[in-house]
Amino acid sequence: MKTIVIATKNEGKAREYQKMLEPQGIEIKTLADFPGIKIDENGKTFEENATIKAMTVAKKLQLPVMADDSGLVVDALNGAPGIHSARYAGDHDDAANNAKLLQNLINVPDPKRTAHFHTTIVAVKPDGTKLVAEGRVDGHILHRPTGENGFGYDPLFYVDELKKSMAELTADQKNNISHRGKALRSFMRNFNDWW
Repeated sequence: MKTIVIATKNEGKAREYQKMLEPQGIEIKTLADFPGIKIDENGKTFEENATIKAMTVAKKLQLPVMADDSGLVVDALNGAPGIHSARYAGDHDDAANNAKLLQNLINVPDPKRTAHFHTTIVAVKPDGTKLVAEGRVDGHILHRPTGENGFGYDPLFYVDELKKSMAELTADQKNNISHRGKALRSFMRNFNDWW
């Protein structure tokens, strides 16, 4: 059994990766399996942050590591929350982040509430061999949370092509259209060469 460490403590994210990587016969570990690893995520872009996470963990564990940096990019907010999406209103507090986003968009009319989710995946082997993949999904920010599934900003993100919020989608529907799903499929197309 091959092992890849996903540099995250986010259970929702880990489940999405597990579902995509399982058919490859790959065992997934996360940072929850290796407590105490400190990562100084101080990059200026999604790719820089994902690379910092992957390199830090790969050096520490001497195992292949996948990391991503994902975020919500809102046009009316000049790209915010962007790389600060998880910490927009505090540290990984989904409810506070969503409340702050709604507050910051309070006077923005529907046509100007365009946004996209972006993911950059970086995989690194202990020898430094690197693979990068990206994905995005476009939509709009709703005025109130809708749906019970997903995590993060999913209840506020309306997927134009499906006419539903991200939180109204099943896990399979979300993987088919999500930024992370698209990035992961791009990643998997080059996975064997990298591996």
